[in-house]
Amino acid sequence: MATDPLALLFNQLISTYWWLIPLLFLLALLKTPFMKGVLGEFLVNLAAKFFLDKKIYTLFKNVTLPTEDGTTQIDHVIVSRYGVFVIETKNMKGWIFGSPQQKTWTQKIYRHTSKFQNPLHQNYKHTQTLQSALELDPDKVFSLVVFVGDSSFKTPMPDNVVYAGGYIRFIKSKTQPILSDREVLAIGDKIISGRLRPSIKTHREHVSHVKAIIEEKQRQADENACPKCGRPMVLRTSRSGDNQGKQFLGCSGFPKCRTVRQIA
Repeated sequence: MATDPLALLFNQLISTYWWLIPLLFLLALLKTPFMKGVLGEFLVNLAAKFFLDKKIYTLFKNVTLPTEDGTTQIDHVIVSRYGVFVIETKNMKGWIFGSPQQKTWTQKIYRHTSKFQNPLHQNYKHTQTLQSALELDPDKVFSLVVFVGDSSFKTPMPDNVVYAGGYIRFIKSKTQPILSDREVLAIGDKIISGRLRPSIKTHREHVSHVKAIIEEKQRQADENACPKCGRPMVLRTSRSGDNQGKQFLGCSGFPKCRTVRQIA
């Protein structure tokens, strides 16, 4: 029976370039948000290992703490006599625009623009949770946001928002001891005893909790959206007519959109 030439050619290609299949799979995996996060955290861990003295600085990775409404997960916590550093890692590329006060920051890659949560606000909950769990004064806990990847800040950033190479400098810039050796040991013990055991299950439960929060915020946003143009509805007060003094919801796109909704 004659061999199909196309099948023969296909088999030859597979036998010669078989290594392309796992390579393509690996490249696709590295582009996923999960692997970007893992890579970013690995780079921060690596820098801490080589540039921070283990006798002075203690690194805790992926610290998941219980909260009143679920859990909060901290990428890195570094404990030292010079304070407790709470680190949020962002593995992003492109131009980054933002300010400490804005709820969302902007990422721009060529013509593509996207929004993401202000990482300072995101890390605020982490610092507050840890501060409460450790019973520490606010001036002993430092929030630090570290960007890794090919990103560039296009707006002025505060001192605690840095590129990967800058986070070691930020930590070492704190040279005044504010915790005793005994307090440092006690803090480490509290983190170990208070954190949820690092595991795939813990991570999945935290991700599920975050997803539920996002879905609830989206649901609230949809409920508050103008049915005509989709802009947010805002609270207004009638200034004249039979309904003077009464409140109602009006489209924030006024006067282009005059949609109103009565408050029950």
